[in-house]
Amino acid sequence: MADKSYLHWPFFEDRHRRLADSLDAWARQHAAHHDEDGDIDAQCRGFVRQLGRDGFLGLTVPKDGGGLHDRLEVRSLALARETLAYHHGLADFSFVMQGLGSGPISQFGTPEQKKRWLPGVADGTRIAALAMSEPDAGSDVANVSTVAVPDGQGFRLNGVKTWISNGGIADQYTVVARMGDAPGAKGLAIFVVEAGTPGFSVPERIDVMAPHPLGRLEFRDCVIPEGNLIGKPGEGFKIAMSNLDVFRSTVGAAALGFARRALDEALARVHARKVFNQQLADYQLTQAKIADMATEIDAAALLVYRAAWTKDMGAARVTREASMAKMYATEAAQRVIDAAVQLWGGLGVTRGNMVESLYREVRALRIYEGTTEINKLVIAGQTYAAWQAEGTAP
Repeated sequence: MADKSYLHWPFFEDRHRRLADSLDAWARQHAAHHDEDGDIDAQCRGFVRQLGRDGFLGLTVPKDGGGLHDRLEVRSLALARETLAYHHGLADFSFVMQGLGSGPISQFGTPEQKKRWLPGVADGTRIAALAMSEPDAGSDVANVSTVAVPDGQGFRLNGVKTWISNGGIADQYTVVARMGDAPGAKGLAIFVVEAGTPGFSVPERIDVMAPHPLGRLEFRDCVIPEGNLIGKPGEGFKIAMSNLDVFRSTVGAAALGFARRALDEALARVHARKVFNQQLADYQLTQAKIADMATEIDAAALLVYRAAWTKDMGAARVTREASMAKMYATEAAQRVIDAAVQLWGGLGVTRGNMVESLYREVRALRIYEGTTEINKLVIAGQTYAAWQAEGTAP
């Protein structure tokens, strides 16, 4: 059982502890079986339906869209991700995509747009997706080339998106596109495209090392009503970055869940395995590795929940804090899981073993929602700016 002492850190209230306990019990009932050979789409749909029925997806949208809180609460989102990831990567994926995919609507939508698109996200009857990445615009969001052109009644959308989570199973896609002549980040806008809209298709599904729904999207003179524009033209980059401000630190929380599970699997192994008539746990090299794993997990948790708490306390932006949390937690989780595989030995690389699955699950977290390298640039830029603003230059 994962260490729960961190839940008594001052970042959390009693309601957060109750949430962690209830989600842990839910996952043990509904997400304990880790089968990657079945229908991944069906598993994700099933998780969304069940999470919606049991009220947990209310965390992914605000109260005026059918959710539980007045606004998205990052601590609850992070705790949910950590708890679900500990048990099943697809359960975590299914949960967070409801929030990430609808986040621009939650934060910048009109009351009418929220009533139209968010209640189905909250009750699990509609699956959401976020479409930002393109073949030549992954980390560089300002380089998006998908174009939205006004046509008198709405907009015509043309372009390609790729590596889109929930691509092919989502009911609604929040799409970042270029609109007008303004260059770079200044020329972006956000639209909602519903599945089945003429001119929209998912021509390719993408197979990755830790299976989950992923696809390439195409828009060919896709007609978008004017009421599907979120915010104003030119606000797309700001909206996209605000969405990442909420959800980027939760990527670190998912990594924490994977890392805590890896540590528990390692502890079980080293206490059960004997080598040269001695428990593996008794060797000093083993103890050193366990100590490093436990320390990395606590350090990552402090960064993740510092960022979440700071945002929940009303900070307008937590770009630096969220980037630190995401960068460190995902890299630390990779190291922790690698150590767990090493302690399991040959079984650790055997298909079907939990640590082998975790090894594949964690790898993508160091890439999506800002690669480690991009987050380092963000952190350095924020640090430079703070130093210059304080006038501390010699």
